[in-house]
Amino acid sequence: MPRGSSAAIRRDGSDSAGGDGDMPPGAGRHAALHRAAERRRAARPGRADVTDITVTDERLVRRAVKAAALGNAMEWFDFGVYSYLAVVIGDVFFPSGDGVVRLLSSLATFAVAFLVRPLGGLFFGPLGDRVGRKRVLALTMVLMAAGTFAIGLIPSYAVIGFWAPVLLIGFRMLQGFSTGGEYGGASTFIAEYAPDKRRGYYGSFLEFGTLAGYVGAAGLVTVMSTWLGGDGMREWGWRVPFLVAGPLGLVGLYLRLRLEETPAFRKLAEDSASRTRQEAEAPGPREIFRTQWRRLTLCVVLAGAYGITDYMLLSYLPTYLTDRLGYDEAHGIVILIVTMLLLMCVITLVGRLSDRAGRKPLLMAGMGGFVVLSVPAFLLIGQGGVVAVLGGMLLLGLPLVCLLGTMSAALPALFPTRVRYGSLSIGYNVSTSLFGGTTPLITTGLIHATGSDLAPAWYAAGAALVGVAAVACMKETAGRPLEGSPPSVATEEEAEEVAEEMAAARAASV
Repeated sequence: MPRGSSAAIRRDGSDSAGGDGDMPPGAGRHAALHRAAERRRAARPGRADVTDITVTDERLVRRAVKAAALGNAMEWFDFGVYSYLAVVIGDVFFPSGDGVVRLLSSLATFAVAFLVRPLGGLFFGPLGDRVGRKRVLALTMVLMAAGTFAIGLIPSYAVIGFWAPVLLIGFRMLQGFSTGGEYGGASTFIAEYAPDKRRGYYGSFLEFGTLAGYVGAAGLVTVMSTWLGGDGMREWGWRVPFLVAGPLGLVGLYLRLRLEETPAFRKLAEDSASRTRQEAEAPGPREIFRTQWRRLTLCVVLAGAYGITDYMLLSYLPTYLTDRLGYDEAHGIVILIVTMLLLMCVITLVGRLSDRAGRKPLLMAGMGGFVVLSVPAFLLIGQGGVVAVLGGMLLLGLPLVCLLGTMSAALPALFPTRVRYGSLSIGYNVSTSLFGGTTPLITTGLIHATGSDLAPAWYAAGAALVGVAAVACMKETAGRPLEGSPPSVATEEEAEEVAEEMAAARAASV
């Protein structure tokens, strides 16, 4: 960060720190550190400059995590609401005489959002590298909330005919386009705010938001369906979960607008001020593909394996229970809610563990767990009893939580600060569109093609095996500064220690 602790400097908008007389107003919390650093530099020239290290403000970090996680929760709330209401939406907007045709039409409209996600990544990602993470994340929040809220206001096919499904598809495309800038930006935002040694812990709250959004959607739809019944849901009840997105979006926008830009991006902007315009300008998609193609490939493979296993449990299994085991739809969702609540209890512990043990061991445990446990889990689920089904879901949840608690810190660290938002948004959304979003469709097709109820298990295990190879190709990033950014620490004492380590490393290299 700029010379001086960013928590003190950024609180009042200053962008540099000189001697005692130059110190920005409000930097009292770091005044002693600053004076000590000046004395050490004067007494021992050539030593590492402690003021080149970012000292984070925990209040700002927590605020950033809260705002980013809420956006991710809203994204998955929308995903869950639409998937759980697919049958009802088919009846309201696609009144074909064939129930299967209605459902397929509804699911096809759902898939449209995944098709446009890469376009959103191509647009919002490089924009976030150019104008800042905060501005773009505020924009994606507004667009996501507006698209979801608008769906709840669309008149039915019985009222406006052909225009009802047209409007539905249009707003789904708006949702997908805006979502294309959400995950890459939110994970980048948290990663660039968090101290290096706690990035896994803070990053895990992003996926905590994922599970919270899904639980909220599943719970709301289940309660309303039980209360209103099928006719009531088709008449007006289906609108309520979509309309809830409006107030949620306003809260998320308020939280995001209160934030400052990330320390890493501010440092990048200050460094760019001394360069020519061409050198300072953030690369566009073409330049990202040209210079980052190896890392993009790794990101797509990692996110693909992660997406398949994630969507297998959180999206496909309720359908599997209904279609293959004859479970009542509400019962399958309730079992999934219990599973997700249990995962929420441990996900931040996994994030904390990844800070200590490293990202690669946790990711390898997650991918390897799916390779080994997918078939036993589906065999257990196939027994049909509630306890057996819950046990099978937890067997899949165990390796999944290793991925959920680690991936949000691992993926942003693949790319340098200058292209992080753009590269991650492109790679992640291409992967989600190709692999994650197609998981329910592919697994259903595999079951019908092979006649085996274990086909989903083998698909998940195969994807995870590819993921094992991808993790093996990664560099360990836990506890290390993000590429293109200075070290980020939680306390002044840690800054002193890092400065000493930097000085020792420089002396050893001479």
